Amino acid sequence: MKTMGGSYHNLAALATADFSDARQAQATRFGQRQQNASSLSLDSNSGKNRLIIVSNVLPIRAKRDPDGWQFEWDEDALVAQAKEGVPDEFEVVFVGSLSVDVDVMEQEEVAQQLKQQHNCAPVFISPDVREKYYRGFCKQQLWPLFHYVLPMSPSSAGRFNSELWQAYVKANKTFMEKVVEECASDTDYVWIHDYHLLVLPSLLRKRFNKIRCGLFLHSPFPSSEIFRTFPKREELLRSMLNADLIGFHTFDYARHFLSCASRMLGLEHETLRGAISIEYYGRNVGIKIMPTGVNPQRLLEGFSWAEFKWRRGELVSQFEG
Repeated sequence: MKTMGGSYHNLAALATADFSDARQAQATRFGQRQQNASSLSLDSNSGKNRLIIVSNVLPIRAKRDPDGWQFEWDEDALVAQAKEGVPDEFEVVFVGSLSVDVDVMEQEEVAQQLKQQHNCAPVFISPDVREKYYRGFCKQQLWPLFHYVLPMSPSSAGRFNSELWQAYVKANKTFMEKVVEECASDTDYVWIHDYHLLVLPSLLRKRFNKIRCGLFLHSPFPSSEIFRTFPKREELLRSMLNADLIGFHTFDYARHFLSCASRMLGLEHETLRGAISIEYYGRNVGIKIMPTGVNPQRLLEGFSWAEFKWRRGELVSQFEG
């Protein structure tokens, strides 16, 4: 399958290989123009196409009772709703960790159960690494950085900690190994979610050079003045650019990322017919603004829930008259 510089205009295009809505006449670096891509389609000899959605936590509610492990699909999880709109001809596989600890002796059985029941591939991380990776680096280093909390501010968790960074990379490698295990080939599509997995695109690109990878950031992205204070700023930027598409909630967040790429890596972006891209090692990396909304159908269904009716009655009684 041919791609337009190895990049995708939006996440729908990433899943459907539909490039007809943008960049049909984009010039290459040497002044050549791409052919019209509206007729491009997925390889027909690969069977059912696969989209692997990777997130820190699977959209699964898990509990253990005397009869064993019980798993329930969490329809309210944001990543679970990412499946909506994906064409029916795609097999969607979810990769992520569980919100509960699973004994080492039970992990293989749990993995088989999740695969059969929900087509999920669990990532098992040791408690020590998970504590440093999630509660340490993600929550005490990245989250404050992306929300404009500098290391020396009163609400900061402290200065950069290299041990926490190493745990973050190690955890991302564990996710990478599971994605590689699930990939039938480097023609599968991988959709990575949020700041917990920012070095995953680089790890996957090293393993599968032609992998088709999208990254969506659910958090803000800070201005270059803030981001430049982070010691591993270049590593994060370069890894993000190893995705084919990077999605942000708002134009401001995208603008901040573009500014960081320009000031810290010397990479300038191009804009053509509304499409924004950065050329990175021979690939055109797409930058897209994709605000996340509310699922209206799920919201309307809530009116029929027993807990909603009870709460509504309680409020009516409280404010009666």
